Order: sequence, then structure tokens, then C-alpha cells
Amino acid sequence: MAWNEPGKPGQDPWGNSGNNNRPNNSRKPNGSNQDPDLKEALKKAQEFFGGTGDKFGGAKGTGLIVIVLIALWLLSGIYTVDSPERGVVKRFGAYTHETTAGLHWHLPWPIESVTLVNVDRIRTAEIGYRSDSRNRNGSVPSEALMLTKDENIVDIRIAVQYKVSDAKKYLFDVAAPDITMRDLTESALREIVGRNTMDFVLTEGRDEVVSKVRALTQENLDAYNTGLVITSLNLQDAQPPEQVQSAFADVVKAREDRERLINEAEAYSNDILPKARGQAARQIEEARAYHDEVIARATGQASRFESIMAEYKKAPRVTRERLYLDAITNVFSSTSKVFVAADSGTNLLYLPLDKMMSGQGNNVPFKVPDDVSSQSGTGSSSSSNSGSASNRNPSQNNIRDYLRTRELR
Repeated sequence: MAWNEPGKPGQDPWGNSGNNNRPNNSRKPNGSNQDPDLKEALKKAQEFFGGTGDKFGGAKGTGLIVIVLIALWLLSGIYTVDSPERGVVKRFGAYTHETTAGLHWHLPWPIESVTLVNVDRIRTAEIGYRSDSRNRNGSVPSEALMLTKDENIVDIRIAVQYKVSDAKKYLFDVAAPDITMRDLTESALREIVGRNTMDFVLTEGRDEVVSKVRALTQENLDAYNTGLVITSLNLQDAQPPEQVQSAFADVVKAREDRERLINEAEAYSNDILPKARGQAARQIEEARAYHDEVIARATGQASRFESIMAEYKKAPRVTRERLYLDAITNVFSSTSKVFVAADSGTNLLYLPLDKMMSGQGNNVPFKVPDDVSSQSGTGSSSSSNSGSASNRNPSQNNIRDYLRTRELR
């Protein structure tokens, strides 16, 4: 027989004892079927709150419950503000005061509430593009395309970094301050771009456009009491529309080549002009030095001539011979070979002065022309009377005789 066979006392799982025809609702609710653990817990709770018998609670228990609930309600008003945050306390939705970093308490809800605003966090707004978590940028043509003063279209993308400067204004004065900041930045950018030409915006005017947009945007943010301050505004990209980018790239390249050539020409000019000035100054100084040298030499020659003239007046013959000897000395000192023509004009006398001055004159044969020897009787007699001197150096004697003969003629 199964343990839960119906009809057996204590074995019916539905709690029926004996009579199966008896309805279930006829059982007593506080009968033997009640859980003893639950009954014991209810009894202890009644004793704790001062209840006796079957009645739960009393004046003492109710008061204690109220006190506990009030304490918990008051403790719910404790809050903590971190260092980069500001706590804005609102009473029934209206601003009351602002708290800084630390542990604070406010009247619990629904009387007061606190909104924490991070005033040190740098927020970013992107105008003309959107970047995702993978740093991929997607263009937003409705924001990026703008019209310039010369009726050209440019594609500009900027990034604005800002933070909260006044938590009260940020929460209460403007419904959506972040969206307002984005709209004001785009409006200021369109205004500045519309005041300038396309070449200015895309080339040398980038920094000026950024500074003007930042100043105008901050002015409008302060006028709207948004409680925001711009920390930086960066121009991410500025270029013509995609349809004409190739043509504009050629123009930009030509402009860059022009600037490069101008810079190279200026560099060459800066290099060559100082050299030319230096050479000109050197030539001028050399000319001045030559001028002074020529004048000094002419002055010296004039003085020398005057002194020689004075001596010539005193002794004309001696002065004339002295001048002749000096001239011959100067001529022979600067040449190594001398050819002397005879009176007949057919024979030449060769004097190897270069070998004579180098010490080789003794080995060089020397011959006096026949016409000279035949016509110079006096020279022959003098050379025969030379004695032992002519035997020691015949070549020198022949030269001496020849010169003496020339002098006699």
C-alpha cells in the first residue's frame, strides 16, 4: 500500500483525516496544520513590540516603528560630493544652494533632492563629422558644407572641447546646454566663413578663423547663460567639396611651387648680394691702393730724376756711364741668353750666361767671330799680353777681349 493512500489517517497528502467527504473549508485555520516555526516567529514579534495574547502590537510597538522609519528617512538625505563635482540642492524642484566636495546632508525626498554635476570633465562637440569608438570619422554634410564670401562652398570640420563653469546656470537657465553649445558653434562658424573668401579660409586664414569662431561662440554662450566655457577649438579639416578637390589640389600645388621659387630666389639673393658687395668693396680698396702706389712711385721717380739731374750737371760723363752700366746690369740680370750682332750684320755672338752663372761656363766652347778678330788688332795684342791669366780661363779672356774690341769700335 502506498504511503499517500487516501482514506488512511495521517497519510493523506491533502490533510484529510478519515472522512473524505468533508469539505476543506471546514478545517480550522489555526488547527494542527499550521507551521510551528511561523507560529513561533509571530509570537516572538508580538513580545518584542509589546503585544500580548492574540492581539499584535500596541502603543509602544507602534511608536518604535515610527521612530525607526523616521530615522531611515532622515539618513537617506546623506550624500557625498567628489572633488571634480558640484552638488546642486533643490527644494521642491527650486534651486537652494550648491555644495562642494565632501559629505553633506539634505532634507530627504520629496522635500529636497541633489543633482551632481561634474565641472572638471572635458566634454567634446563635433561639428561637421561624427567619430565612433574605432576613431572612424563620418561626414555630416548638413553641418560641414558652408558658403564663403566669394560664393564658393567649403567643407569644414571642427572639434570643440568645453566644460561646465557654473552648475546652476547649466541646470536651470538652459533646457539643453550641450545642444545649445553645438548650435551656437555651428552658427558662429558659418558667420565667420561667410565673411571671408575661400582661399583665405583654406590657406593662410585657418588660425584667424579658429580664433574668431571661439571668441564669438563664447560670447554667445555667456549671453545665453549656459554655464559653459570653451577650453579649446580645433580645426580638424578644411577643404573644398569632394567634386572639385582634384582641381583645387592642383591650384594649391601651383601656389606652393610659386612660394617655393620665391623663397629660393630670396635665398639666392641673400647669398649673392653680400658677396657682390664684398667684391665691390675689395676692388674699390685695391683701386685706392693702386692709386696711392702709382702716385707714390711717380713722386719717387720724379725725385730720383731731379737728384740724378743735379749730379749730371756736376759730372755729365761719369753720370752717363753710370746710368749705362746700371741699365746693362738690370737687363742682363733678368735674362739667361744674350745674342750680340756684329757690325757686318752676318755673324751673331752667343753668350751662354745661364750656364756661366751656374758654374758650367768653363766647359762651354766660345769662339769669337773672324771679322771681329781680324779687325781688332788692339784686342789681339791685349789678349796675347794677358800671360798666364788667359791660360787659366780662355773663355773668359775671349769674352773680355771681344767686349774690349766692341768698346774700341
